[in-house]
Amino acid sequence: MSKKIAFLFPGQGSQAVGMLDAFKNDSQFSVLYDDLTRAANEALGEDLSGLISQGPSEPLNLTTNTQPAMLLADVMCFQAWKQLGGIQPTMMAGHSLGEYAALVSAEVMSLQEGLRLVRARANAMQNAVPVGQGGMAAILGLSDEQVVQACSKASAAGEVAEAVNFNAPSQVVIAGSAKGVELACQFAKELGAKRALPLAVSAPFHSSLMKPASVELAKVLEGLSFSAPQSSVYNNIDVVVEAETSKIKDALIRQAYGPVRWVESIQRMKADGAELFVECGAGKVLSGMVKRIVDIPVVSISDPESARQVFESLAS
Repeated sequence: MSKKIAFLFPGQGSQAVGMLDAFKNDSQFSVLYDDLTRAANEALGEDLSGLISQGPSEPLNLTTNTQPAMLLADVMCFQAWKQLGGIQPTMMAGHSLGEYAALVSAEVMSLQEGLRLVRARANAMQNAVPVGQGGMAAILGLSDEQVVQACSKASAAGEVAEAVNFNAPSQVVIAGSAKGVELACQFAKELGAKRALPLAVSAPFHSSLMKPASVELAKVLEGLSFSAPQSSVYNNIDVVVEAETSKIKDALIRQAYGPVRWVESIQRMKADGAELFVECGAGKVLSGMVKRIVDIPVVSISDPESARQVFESLAS
């Protein structure tokens, strides 16, 4: 394993009922599953693992449940890698919520602390903007500058519309007021967008409308003692690696209402020597993004079988 490996952790959107059942049913990882799900249930004071395993999907898709569920899934995939004998990666990054999984995996905070933190984050985000008053949409086929232009035109009409997730070339997510997002989609189509797709989310994440949530998040972070990271974690908001715990917390606070600069993050990790990307968590959304950004191999760990395949291929 001489390659310089970068681990990537997905955020909301990849969750699915039963996404951890393969770990529960695998003799090699059933104890790991029991330990991590017990810790999660105790941290939140509820049966999160039961919801993930049995559903129904509607409550799992509520952001207050999705955020801790995805954090647990990301960390379980990472711990499976470590249990197999995988090394601590040189580099890490997480998309939006995934940044918390990166910080847990870099030993900045415990899984239980991370779960309680993202539950507080989720509740603050949902409370910042009532359901139905905000929205998000994916704009495909325009440059970053054109998407920003479309949002500026919507904002000029008195609404809030901002480019918030720079996911891949010609793939940018916008967020803001419901009317603002609708207008920005209209303007994006006029500029030649191939598609402008409203997203099924409950709040305008990463927009300035989330500033009240960041205030609540800051209060929770103030009571936590972070440890120095054991891997270089590239944050979303500044695309830099912070070693000081106070700066890590500040980046998380600003991330709540600032854009996810994913394209720049992947490019920066490549420039810093990344030779292989490993997506660690449910789904393969980030793998698809990476392939559109850089010409570096990307593999994924989402269950016991893929964890073994990735470990064995690197070990050989």
